[in-house]
Amino acid sequence: MELRNNGIVTGLWRLALAMVAMGQLALASAHAQSTHIAPKLVAESAAPAPGESTSIALTMTPDEGWHGYWVNGGDAGFGLSVEWNAPEGVSVTPFRYPVPEPLILFGMMNHVYEHPYALLADVRVDPRVARGSDLTLSGVANWLACTDKVCVPEKAVISVKLVAGDGAVSAADRARFDTWRAALPQPLDRPGRWERRGERVRFAIPLPESVAIDAPYLFAETQDVIDYPAPQTFSRSGDMIVVETRAKGGAEGEIAGLLRLGEGRGLSVRFQPGAVPAAGKAIATTGGRDKTFDIATFFAALGGALVGGLILNLMPCVFPILSLKALSLARSGGDARAAKVEGLAYAAGAVATALLLGGALLGLRAAGEQVGWAFQLQHPLSVLVLLLLTVAITLNLLGTYELPSFGGGQALAEKGGAAGGFWTGALAAFVATPCSGPLLGAALGATLVLPAWAALPIFGGLGLGLALPFLAVGFVPALRQRLPKPGPWMARFRKWMALPMGLTALALGWLLWRQLGSADALAYPLIALAMAIALLWHWGSMQRGDRRGWLLALSALLFAASFGAAAAELASGSRSVAGTGSTYSPDALAKARATGKPVFVYFTADWCLSCKANEAGAINREAVQKAFDKAGVVTLVGDWTNGDPAITRALAEHGRNSVPLYLWYAPGAAEPEILPQILTPGMLVDKAGSQ
Repeated sequence: MELRNNGIVTGLWRLALAMVAMGQLALASAHAQSTHIAPKLVAESAAPAPGESTSIALTMTPDEGWHGYWVNGGDAGFGLSVEWNAPEGVSVTPFRYPVPEPLILFGMMNHVYEHPYALLADVRVDPRVARGSDLTLSGVANWLACTDKVCVPEKAVISVKLVAGDGAVSAADRARFDTWRAALPQPLDRPGRWERRGERVRFAIPLPESVAIDAPYLFAETQDVIDYPAPQTFSRSGDMIVVETRAKGGAEGEIAGLLRLGEGRGLSVRFQPGAVPAAGKAIATTGGRDKTFDIATFFAALGGALVGGLILNLMPCVFPILSLKALSLARSGGDARAAKVEGLAYAAGAVATALLLGGALLGLRAAGEQVGWAFQLQHPLSVLVLLLLTVAITLNLLGTYELPSFGGGQALAEKGGAAGGFWTGALAAFVATPCSGPLLGAALGATLVLPAWAALPIFGGLGLGLALPFLAVGFVPALRQRLPKPGPWMARFRKWMALPMGLTALALGWLLWRQLGSADALAYPLIALAMAIALLWHWGSMQRGDRRGWLLALSALLFAASFGAAAAELASGSRSVAGTGSTYSPDALAKARATGKPVFVYFTADWCLSCKANEAGAINREAVQKAFDKAGVVTLVGDWTNGDPAITRALAEHGRNSVPLYLWYAPGAAEPEILPQILTPGMLVDKAGSQ
């Protein structure tokens, strides 16, 4: 199936990529770390002569399945940048890139290097530099490394030892640099021409007929000229190559490009605005390699999301919200129209929220952020907002204050029915994100390998599955007839439903404390919570006849101030958490496997109730720990509560973007066994006993 790129979506992805990924790079630490593309800075001459230049090369070696980007990465990438720390008297020119390859991933064009490559630059030494001076050159390099599933902004310190000398170059170094120079595009000695004609853009490249072309492709270095994934047509008109493709953007004046002539061969071209001759004899092209859409993966993931969302209704994290919906349905008295309206509104709220969260997840991940499902709960500020909301709902259920949707006339009730259903569904979907039940983990993991337009329906399917029971009540009369009739019991039921909602608020308070790491850090959030309770209390008092409006205004002012202070405090909050085992990292896993012992890795989060249930009911059980000790099992814990790029990459490598994930590495096994998302003590004891 041929994929066509949507211009608006692509533009948003590129904007998000530039803003978010570069922002992350600016905040990242500059110390050397493990990367998926290994950089190494080398010099052609370790003793450059004062008054002369020498070449340096930054070699980039991608891991298997990873790729780096050309200076213009295309729709979803960007090239390398270096912040140099050059000695006095030393200057460095911009890097020159070898000829890249076009690669289409899910309808977006990428200009990439999938194999080892080298960027070349010139180092100029001032004539006044004395011989023997230490000219060691260092810098901080930033680049984007990607697979067809995930992108990671990477950073490393690069350096090369230089001493001012005679500029001598060994034969081996010269040969090595000559090989790298041969991979660079050669500058064309004459400018080309370009013009726009409606939605098309045309280029004329002066090139003698004697020059062989076997796989032409035009890379636009200047932004906002061409639609990158659009097909390109090549033809020859005498000593001129004519290229036509779809236009995109409003660039004007001189532009730069690179004409690939064949494998590893290319010409850098400067194009001046001007008339382009008519097309001539067609030249065969290959275009970019395309990764096609897997229809089977899509429907399997969509079905898993629907069923997984349905199962979420049985999870404790969603039950408090379902109690609100049950109360609303009971209040309708089984009225067919009201039940249908509320069912559809609830479904709309759940689906819309799931789509918004999924869209945010896809956008952040495309921008290089290492995030996964339930990413919003990895930020203490989001948890505080949810805590305030659950406390407000608890107080409402207890009768501390009233919302218009709970009374005030038939017209207002009908008006509030759809709105209340929508926001209840939205809240249910938001609260359900920490839960991951059977089928859901694999379904959400499939969004890693699907294009955005196909991944979004998976998230929508989760919201629809969550809403299916209430849609059934609304549209199946037999189910609706089983609803209890309105009566005095509703007031008691409403107050009882404050209990699970209050427990949810307590759980969120515990989570916030765990995220911040100390009781002292909770001071501002607790003050904000107290001011919110005071505000709602005074609102309820005014509803019951209190006329002291100034108290309500004062409470609102104090709440706004305390919430602002809490938000500022939480923005810089951090913590560390110890689990039952050592902390997971790629290095820790490698060392554990090197011992020859079985290794059990589990990825968890404090906001993941499924994770905590498995830990309490299986992992931390005495029988399991004794069996692990007897078998010498090494346990590693990946805590994802506050987010961790290394854990996000590990999840992605195993087809997941959510927790829990349980991996069992048998001694000598090349790949781990992925254990079920619902663990039992017997299962883990049997695994340990089989070693």
